[in-house]
Amino acid sequence: MEKLRQPTSLHCFGCGKNNPFGLKLEWFNNYEEKQVETEFELDDNYCSYPGTVHGGIVATILDETSGRAIMLNNDFARLMVTLKMEIVYKHNTPTHTKLKAIGRVLRDGGGRAQVEGEIRLPDGTVTASCKSILFKIPEAVKSRFGEEDAEWNRTTPQVPEGCNCGPEGHVCHEKVK
Repeated sequence: MEKLRQPTSLHCFGCGKNNPFGLKLEWFNNYEEKQVETEFELDDNYCSYPGTVHGGIVATILDETSGRAIMLNNDFARLMVTLKMEIVYKHNTPTHTKLKAIGRVLRDGGGRAQVEGEIRLPDGTVTASCKSILFKIPEAVKSRFGEEDAEWNRTTPQVPEGCNCGPEGHVCHEKVK
Protein backbone atom coordinates (compact mmCIF):
# COMPACT_ATOMS: atom_id res chain seq x y z
CA MET A 1 0.00 0.00 0.00
CA GLU A 2 1.33 3.42 -0.94
CA LYS A 3 1.59 6.01 1.84
CA LEU A 4 3.04 9.49 1.84
CA ARG A 5 4.95 10.74 4.88
CA GLN A 6 3.68 14.09 6.17
CA PRO A 7 6.06 16.94 7.05
CA THR A 8 7.51 17.41 10.54
CA SER A 9 8.67 20.25 12.71
CA LEU A 10 11.61 20.93 15.02
CA HIS A 11 10.07 21.58 18.43
CA CYS A 12 6.46 20.39 18.24
CA PHE A 13 5.62 18.04 21.12
CA GLY A 14 3.99 15.61 18.68
CA CYS A 15 6.44 15.48 15.77
CA GLY A 16 9.41 17.70 16.66
CA LYS A 17 12.70 15.94 16.00
CA ASN A 18 14.61 18.35 18.31
CA ASN A 19 12.20 18.20 21.25
CA PRO A 20 13.90 16.05 23.93
CA PHE A 21 10.54 15.50 25.70
CA GLY A 22 8.41 15.06 22.58
CA LEU A 23 6.76 12.02 21.08
CA LYS A 24 8.64 12.23 17.74
CA LEU A 25 5.71 10.70 15.86
CA GLU A 26 5.56 10.41 12.08
CA TRP A 27 2.27 10.52 10.17
CA PHE A 28 1.48 9.00 6.80
CA ASN A 29 -1.34 9.67 4.34
CA ASN A 30 -3.15 6.42 3.64
CA TYR A 31 -5.08 7.24 0.45
CA GLU A 32 -6.66 3.81 0.16
CA GLU A 33 -8.38 4.15 3.54
CA LYS A 34 -8.79 7.97 3.23
CA GLN A 35 -7.05 8.54 6.57
CA VAL A 36 -3.84 9.74 8.13
CA GLU A 37 -2.10 7.33 10.50
CA THR A 38 0.82 6.85 12.85
CA GLU A 39 2.10 3.82 14.70
CA PHE A 40 3.91 4.20 18.02
CA GLU A 41 4.75 2.68 21.39
CA LEU A 42 5.08 4.75 24.56
CA ASP A 43 7.12 3.93 27.62
CA ASP A 44 6.46 4.76 31.26
CA ASN A 45 7.67 8.36 30.80
CA TYR A 46 4.19 9.02 29.37
CA CYS A 47 2.09 7.16 31.95
CA SER A 48 -0.37 8.27 34.59
CA TYR A 49 -1.13 5.07 36.46
CA PRO A 50 1.36 2.23 36.05
CA GLY A 51 1.00 0.71 32.60
CA THR A 52 -1.46 3.37 31.40
CA VAL A 53 -0.73 6.24 29.00
CA HIS A 54 -1.69 9.57 30.58
CA GLY A 55 -5.02 10.91 29.28
CA GLY A 56 -3.39 14.21 28.31
CA ILE A 57 -0.90 12.36 26.10
CA VAL A 58 -3.77 10.38 24.56
CA ALA A 59 -5.53 13.70 23.88
CA THR A 60 -2.37 15.14 22.29
CA ILE A 61 -2.01 12.18 19.94
CA LEU A 62 -5.68 12.36 18.97
CA ASP A 63 -5.42 16.13 18.42
CA GLU A 64 -2.33 15.84 16.19
CA THR A 65 -3.60 12.84 14.25
CA SER A 66 -7.12 14.06 13.59
CA GLY A 67 -5.82 17.54 12.79
CA ARG A 68 -3.39 16.21 10.21
CA ALA A 69 -6.22 14.49 8.34
CA ILE A 70 -7.03 17.84 6.73
CA MET A 71 -3.79 17.47 4.73
CA LEU A 72 -4.83 14.22 3.00
CA ASN A 73 -5.24 16.25 -0.20
CA ASN A 74 -1.44 16.91 -0.16
CA ASP A 75 -1.88 20.61 0.64
CA PHE A 76 0.63 20.58 3.50
CA ALA A 77 0.41 24.36 3.91
CA ARG A 78 -3.16 23.82 5.10
CA LEU A 79 -2.26 22.94 8.67
CA MET A 80 -5.01 24.12 11.04
CA VAL A 81 -5.52 24.65 14.77
CA THR A 82 -8.10 22.95 16.96
CA LEU A 83 -11.04 25.09 17.98
CA LYS A 84 -12.95 22.36 19.84
CA MET A 85 -12.23 18.71 20.63
CA GLU A 86 -14.40 16.12 22.35
CA ILE A 87 -12.70 12.93 23.56
CA VAL A 88 -14.18 9.64 24.66
CA TYR A 89 -11.84 7.37 26.66
CA LYS A 90 -13.19 3.88 26.02
CA HIS A 91 -10.47 1.56 27.35
CA ASN A 92 -7.08 1.74 28.99
CA THR A 93 -4.39 2.90 26.53
CA PRO A 94 -1.42 0.79 27.65
CA THR A 95 2.26 1.69 27.71
CA HIS A 96 4.79 -0.70 26.13
CA THR A 97 2.25 -1.72 23.47
CA LYS A 98 2.28 -1.07 19.73
CA LEU A 99 -0.55 1.39 19.06
CA LYS A 100 -2.01 2.98 15.95
CA ALA A 101 -3.72 6.36 15.68
CA ILE A 102 -5.83 7.30 12.69
CA GLY A 103 -7.53 10.52 11.64
CA ARG A 104 -10.24 11.23 9.06
CA VAL A 105 -12.00 14.28 7.66
CA LEU A 106 -15.75 14.36 8.28
CA ARG A 107 -16.47 17.77 6.70
CA ASP A 108 -14.21 20.29 5.01
CA GLY A 109 -15.49 23.83 4.67
CA GLY A 110 -12.25 25.47 3.57
CA GLY A 111 -11.47 27.69 6.57
CA ARG A 112 -13.06 25.22 9.00
CA ALA A 113 -13.22 21.47 9.12
CA GLN A 114 -14.63 18.67 11.25
CA VAL A 115 -12.34 15.69 11.81
CA GLU A 116 -12.24 12.54 13.91
CA GLY A 117 -9.53 10.34 15.32
CA GLU A 118 -8.98 7.17 17.29
CA ILE A 119 -6.25 5.15 18.95
CA ARG A 120 -6.30 1.40 18.42
CA LEU A 121 -4.69 -1.60 20.07
CA PRO A 122 -3.07 -4.27 17.85
CA ASP A 123 -6.34 -6.25 17.87
CA GLY A 124 -8.25 -3.20 16.58
CA THR A 125 -9.89 -2.28 19.88
CA VAL A 126 -10.39 1.50 20.09
CA THR A 127 -9.03 2.87 23.36
CA ALA A 128 -9.97 6.52 22.76
CA SER A 129 -11.63 8.59 20.06
CA CYS A 130 -12.27 12.23 19.31
CA LYS A 131 -14.25 14.58 17.12
CA SER A 132 -12.80 18.03 16.54
CA ILE A 133 -13.47 21.30 14.79
CA LEU A 134 -10.44 22.85 13.12
CA PHE A 135 -9.88 26.43 12.09
CA LYS A 136 -7.40 28.15 9.76
CA ILE A 137 -4.26 29.20 11.69
CA PRO A 138 -4.42 32.91 12.54
CA GLU A 139 -1.74 35.02 10.81
CA ALA A 140 -0.53 36.30 14.20
CA VAL A 141 0.37 32.71 15.12
CA LYS A 142 1.80 31.85 11.68
CA SER A 143 4.08 34.89 11.75
CA ARG A 144 5.98 33.38 14.71
CA PHE A 145 6.80 30.06 13.01
CA GLY A 146 10.31 31.11 11.90
CA GLU A 147 12.62 28.10 11.77
CA GLU A 148 9.62 25.80 12.26
CA ASP A 149 8.26 27.00 8.92
CA ALA A 150 11.61 26.27 7.27
CA GLU A 151 11.68 22.72 8.71
CA TRP A 152 8.07 22.10 7.69
CA ASN A 153 8.89 23.19 4.14
CA ARG A 154 12.12 21.13 4.10
CA THR A 155 10.28 17.95 5.12
CA THR A 156 7.22 18.49 2.90
CA PRO A 157 7.09 15.74 0.26
CA GLN A 158 7.19 16.75 -3.37
CA VAL A 159 3.95 15.57 -4.96
CA PRO A 160 3.53 16.10 -8.71
CA GLU A 161 0.76 18.55 -9.56
CA GLY A 162 -2.51 16.78 -10.26
CA CYS A 163 -1.46 13.55 -8.55
CA ASN A 164 -4.23 12.02 -6.50
CA CYS A 165 -1.84 9.43 -4.99
CA GLY A 166 -4.73 7.04 -4.68
CA PRO A 167 -4.84 3.42 -5.74
CA GLU A 168 -5.61 4.50 -9.31
CA GLY A 169 -2.88 7.17 -9.28
CA HIS A 170 0.72 6.69 -10.33
CA VAL A 171 3.48 6.02 -7.82
CA CYS A 172 4.94 9.41 -7.01
CA HIS A 173 6.30 8.88 -3.54
CA GLU A 174 8.18 6.45 -1.34
CA LYS A 175 6.75 3.08 -0.41
CA VAL A 176 6.15 2.46 3.27
CA LYS A 177 5.71 -0.98 4.79
